[in-house]
Amino acid sequence: MLTITALVAMAAHIEGKGCATLNQTGLAQKFGAVVSHVRVSASQEEIKAVRIPAGEADLLLGCDLVVTATYEALGKVAHGRTHAVVNDAEVPTSAFILDPDAKFPTRGMKAKVTDEVGEQATFFIDSTRIATQLLGDSIASNLFLLGYAWQQGLVPVSAAALEQAIELNAVAVGFNKEAFLWGRRCAHQPERVLRLVEKLAPAAPARLQDLDEIIEDRAARLVRYQNAAYADQYRQQVAQLRQADPRATEADSVTVAAARNLYKLMAYKDEYEVARLYSDGEFLRKLEQQFEGDYQLRFNLAPPLLSKRDPHTGHLLKQEFGPWMLRAFSWLAPLRFLRGTALDIFGRTAERRQERADRDEYIELLERLAPTLATANYEVALELAQLPAKLRGFDHVKDRNREQLARRREHLLQQLHGDPASPVTIVNAA
Repeated sequence: MLTITALVAMAAHIEGKGCATLNQTGLAQKFGAVVSHVRVSASQEEIKAVRIPAGEADLLLGCDLVVTATYEALGKVAHGRTHAVVNDAEVPTSAFILDPDAKFPTRGMKAKVTDEVGEQATFFIDSTRIATQLLGDSIASNLFLLGYAWQQGLVPVSAAALEQAIELNAVAVGFNKEAFLWGRRCAHQPERVLRLVEKLAPAAPARLQDLDEIIEDRAARLVRYQNAAYADQYRQQVAQLRQADPRATEADSVTVAAARNLYKLMAYKDEYEVARLYSDGEFLRKLEQQFEGDYQLRFNLAPPLLSKRDPHTGHLLKQEFGPWMLRAFSWLAPLRFLRGTALDIFGRTAERRQERADRDEYIELLERLAPTLATANYEVALELAQLPAKLRGFDHVKDRNREQLARRREHLLQQLHGDPASPVTIVNAA
């Protein structure tokens, strides 16, 4: 947003117009909102104040939907005067740190903007997705949005002046010019641009619904994770539950939930798995698809055997490692046969012991659930089988989630066995 402000100001200066800007960036230093005021006039003398008063904005350029829907932004617009061009991409906020299952209120925020500006004067476009597909980097989304607004006749400086300002800025000149041009193209011929975006977009992997497909997919992954014997253990455990489940093949059955979540707990991401994922070739292939030229990789890791802990929080502190880590990963990945044995030095940490305990406790839970699957408590059993899906994060984050889920698990187990004094209360794990 600050770059957009600077470019418009420079373009106005190039054309001999008056311009004043005000950037509210204090909160941005702590990952908060950035709000910029830009005033352009025929001459500098016409600008009497920098801050835009309430209801006097001609254009609301919303690079972030959450910030756009705030009082600070909408307080400047007026129905019948203001136009709004808004990026409606769903960008996670701090709320998702505390609750990863939080719902992004896209519809409500868009309605709020439309109510204040007017439907005919409001343009919503997912500039983040489009710019990423066309240019390979979401950082292009703001220049794309500026180009879109310019093509609508809403930016009071010429395209030539904006392109000259991009050149004077001397940062990724070609890239930024292209982003601006694609925004103009999208405003002029949106159908053609969107068709191209869909053509370039990689096909999203379909979520498997069939139980047999889920089992085979997860078993194949466990072979890569550990070995065939480990995958067979997974198959046998799911098969035992399947025999007792009258709804086993339904999409929302206990067996389907168990097939997904048992894999999740069996394939906990330890040092061997991280090394395998970085060194199996897929990671580098995706990098080569997204980036060109000479680049260097650096890894921020917190190896439990090497990292120090924060003296105040006790949390592991990450360290930066250079490109040589790729070679180290290639050495470590084949040693995964040591996982869980007496020679597994990583498996001795409290975190790894707890992850193995999570896996074993879930297997025990599935064995307890099997006899209940033909009773009226099926829905309770289903929620119990689904609980590991909320066990997310690493280190202290995962520990906090585990504590919350343990309480929920005990409530559900009491209800499963017919204890009416134990009401079911929903706890959203972060």
